[in-house]
Amino acid sequence: MSLRVRNIVAADTPAILALNLESEAVLSPMDAARYAHLLAQSAYGRVVDEDGVVVAFLLAFREGADYDSVNYRWFDARYEAFLYVDRVVVAQAHQGRGFGARLYDDLFAFARDAHVSSVTCEFDIDPPNEASRRFHARYGFAEVGTQALPGGKRVSLQRAPG
Repeated sequence: MSLRVRNIVAADTPAILALNLESEAVLSPMDAARYAHLLAQSAYGRVVDEDGVVVAFLLAFREGADYDSVNYRWFDARYEAFLYVDRVVVAQAHQGRGFGARLYDDLFAFARDAHVSSVTCEFDIDPPNEASRRFHARYGFAEVGTQALPGGKRVSLQRAPG
């Protein structure tokens, strides 16, 4: 078995769109045009590749990106320099195998190499996403704010030292 974290390449697009769709209940929708825009704006775009199959991906943005996410904009208005985790997705059939942690370990190494002192993200608190809260706590994330979103969701805005 071959397992590696690598940069996103064009051939990964169908797999990434399928993974996003599979988890759309907890993510914002992403069609091909939106994905192309997000990838172009991202500072970090990597996948977990298992035997040539994309089984997970993570997109993250630096400050000043052309991105309309209300959560990203919250951080952009408050932090001079940061790396914002927009979405991390692991195929449902591969969850529980540490692929999210592999991506986060790689992301934090990327932040250190880029001298970015803050890694930011959000997760749902209403309705609660307890698994995400526990996962992020292991990486030193702490709440720096909360925000109500359209549709009634509420999120915890989180920051960890990079």
